[in-house]
Amino acid sequence: MRRVRRSHRLDVVPGTESRRRAHLVGSIPADDAADAMRLAVEHLPGRLDHLPDGETGERSQWIMNVLDDFRHHPALEITRPGDFSGYDTVPRYRVRRGERLYGATLDLGITAAARASYPVYREQRAAGVRGFQVGIPGAIDLALFTFGPTGVLRYERPFAEALAIAMHEVHRDDVVFQVELPAELVLLTRAPRPARRALAGLLAGRVAALALGAPRGARFGAHLCLGDLNHRALGAPSDAQPLVELANALVERWPASRPLQYVHLPLAAGAEPPVVDPAFYRPLRGLRPGGVRVVAGYAHEEQDLGTQRRVRDQVEDAVGARVDVSTSCGLGRRDRAGAIAAMDRIRTLLDD
Repeated sequence: MRRVRRSHRLDVVPGTESRRRAHLVGSIPADDAADAMRLAVEHLPGRLDHLPDGETGERSQWIMNVLDDFRHHPALEITRPGDFSGYDTVPRYRVRRGERLYGATLDLGITAAARASYPVYREQRAAGVRGFQVGIPGAIDLALFTFGPTGVLRYERPFAEALAIAMHEVHRDDVVFQVELPAELVLLTRAPRPARRALAGLLAGRVAALALGAPRGARFGAHLCLGDLNHRALGAPSDAQPLVELANALVERWPASRPLQYVHLPLAAGAEPPVVDPAFYRPLRGLRPGGVRVVAGYAHEEQDLGTQRRVRDQVEDAVGARVDVSTSCGLGRRDRAGAIAAMDRIRTLLDD
């Protein structure tokens, strides 16, 4: 096993470094935050470092509720109606003539949700969790899904400002901000292979700049994502190479003053289970985590356990170390029984 630096590892209990840990990306199909957190700690007892609030109700489809609420923003008008039935039916907006978009006018719902759920999280501290996980979308992602590709360069800044405001309002010593990056990863999977490293560096630089908008000392995780709208992925790489390029670029460029705790790699795509071909995972040999925990998102309740263990072995053989276990994305697009089965599968995969 190769040695790694531990500069970002601020919350690891001595003696547990080689143990696999469980990770939940965010959403859980539950009645409310209390129900979601109770499910999580019951099915993954003592194995979760960070506990999300389940992103229940209207938040179960990531930022789709935010995009829907933009219909009422005074500076925006809709240019393409949509019903969120697929990626091509997400509503699209533009800034009204004579208006400007400012971060201070963009309420993304992050502060209200976190403040409502934090007391519930505190009640679960006895279950061994050491951080309250707050998901935040990337600024590029918000600009892309709101305005389309042409809006990214023009409107990334106000979204970054709105996210900075939310992070300052939510920040506590036990809060971990999980930056969620589907646009960046899907763009990288579609780029020509020779261009990926340079593009990954450019994208990672923008995400690192977003992290600098948080208070000094704020802790982060990065959720690389392939999309999961209605449990369907937006992208599907032919191998793990784009994930490695983006993860390495993030670790390299991340500001030390805002520690990066983990990077989550999606190794399945929506409802589709992970592939079994070892060649898919071979690029993980190039992963350079630099002391950041690696979370592998391959747990899938619809793939038989023996195959899942083979996938785990292929991943860890390529990485050269044990890695933490998760699903490829949040559980909110599953029904409750499916989500429980997925958490139980994570738990089974934690041990040999």
